[in-house]
Amino acid sequence: MKLIVLHFHFRPGGVRRVIESALPFIVKEMPGIDRVILASGEARDLEWNRALEKSLAPVATEFFTDPSFRYVSEQSAPAKIAPQIRAALTRLLTENDTLIWAHNLAIARHLPLARELTRASESRGLRLIAHHHDWWFDNRWLRWPEMQRTGFRTLKQIAHALFPNSPHTRFAAINRADTAMLRKQFAPRVGWLPNPATRPKLPSQKSIRAARDWMHAQLGHDAPIWLMPCRILRRKNIAEALLLTRWLQPEATLVITGSASSADEKPYANRLAATAAKQGWRLHIGLLDDAGPDAPPLPHLLAASECVLLTSIQEGFGLASLEAAAANRPLITRHLPNIAPDLHRFGFRFPHSYREILIAPDAFDWPAEQVRQRTMFSQWKDTLPRSCRIWAGRPHLLQSAAPELIPFSRLSLTAQLEVLILPAQESWQKCGRWNPLLRAWKSRAATGNLEINRWPATAEASLGGHAYARRFAQLAKAKPRTIAPPDNTLTAQQTFIRLKLQSAQLFPLLFARDS
Repeated sequence: MKLIVLHFHFRPGGVRRVIESALPFIVKEMPGIDRVILASGEARDLEWNRALEKSLAPVATEFFTDPSFRYVSEQSAPAKIAPQIRAALTRLLTENDTLIWAHNLAIARHLPLARELTRASESRGLRLIAHHHDWWFDNRWLRWPEMQRTGFRTLKQIAHALFPNSPHTRFAAINRADTAMLRKQFAPRVGWLPNPATRPKLPSQKSIRAARDWMHAQLGHDAPIWLMPCRILRRKNIAEALLLTRWLQPEATLVITGSASSADEKPYANRLAATAAKQGWRLHIGLLDDAGPDAPPLPHLLAASECVLLTSIQEGFGLASLEAAAANRPLITRHLPNIAPDLHRFGFRFPHSYREILIAPDAFDWPAEQVRQRTMFSQWKDTLPRSCRIWAGRPHLLQSAAPELIPFSRLSLTAQLEVLILPAQESWQKCGRWNPLLRAWKSRAATGNLEINRWPATAEASLGGHAYARRFAQLAKAKPRTIAPPDNTLTAQQTFIRLKLQSAQLFPLLFARDS
């Protein structure tokens, strides 16, 4: 059997880590696989390609690259891309005994590819596992005009591309909440595939010292390092990590491993970086950008940091939480309701977990922020498909006419920067008393006694590579007893959309590229 692993690209990131971690176990669990083809729009990282080939040996590995598989936003003529995709799929799908493992189609960065792939798998009778890491309707509504430009003008057209009612298609989600939603419509063609994570051997003290020295050389000083292992994305809520660093450990530098890799995120990244430089904040962005072969691996960097932060307002799995535990480092993390129960089930306990940081109304320009959010929300709502607008809740700040405590995550970037521009001691005096957890952590951080996360002994049974491969094989071999009614395709998408448009899911950071 031939296994085709398809993604828009194999750039560094969460999807690539899943692929590189899971594939060696999958080919062992499914001995019938005698060839693996990595299909994408680009495969530029030759070092990664060679390492993957080595990990899969003796199974043969090939790389199939066609530019038509890249994001729609990276295509010169996206409205006319379908014939090129069909031609590429004809060259790729040449054998009947083929299993396709396609990643992140539902992020809707390339709906024509999703449509043509599902059609091709159905017409050829090939099994397709559509592995959904993220959703286009999860605070990514700015992508709707792009979808329309590529011919997807109705929600029904999108639903049929992403949730095909075909016996050949299976769906995989990375958290139990999403899995349960899909199973309501498509059981038993749905599987839960939490990201694989095996605790690596801790690096030696010599390696940790070398990683710390390397980071200090990149920064030009030897201040404590609080690390955020991510690229610059609005949903990572990086200003909140900066606020936490300035409050809890003023001597530390917040270090972000990556920079913005998408044009959509560059206005946010540029403004954050420019303000930090102007104010003299201890913020370093893009530690691993063009770092070269001498850069220590991420586990070493994590182990060499004083603290790891995860302040995202939106995640599908929360891999950084596990990476911090694997590195035996303290982690300060937001409690995300869609992933916290899963991590708890795996046995992880995060002593420095919080739900929100409350900000006093006099720490920023409340009247101006209310006007700003009202305008942003109105403009954002107008970008929604007309049939969805009635489902949209109201942002937290617009639910009250009078100034009151507001979560930092519910502010626009402009207001977040206003809070940060205040001297750290002044903003702490205004807001510290409303955040009792932070008061306790502040005293521990000052003495270097933040509690370390522990990797639980029970995690391997749920998250190890063998467990992942067993789930994958079970889903691939599943034989649906019946096919869902035709309208389940649209119902599944509408159910998700209504949930994602509730007030609790609305964040001004995600209303516009520059808030």
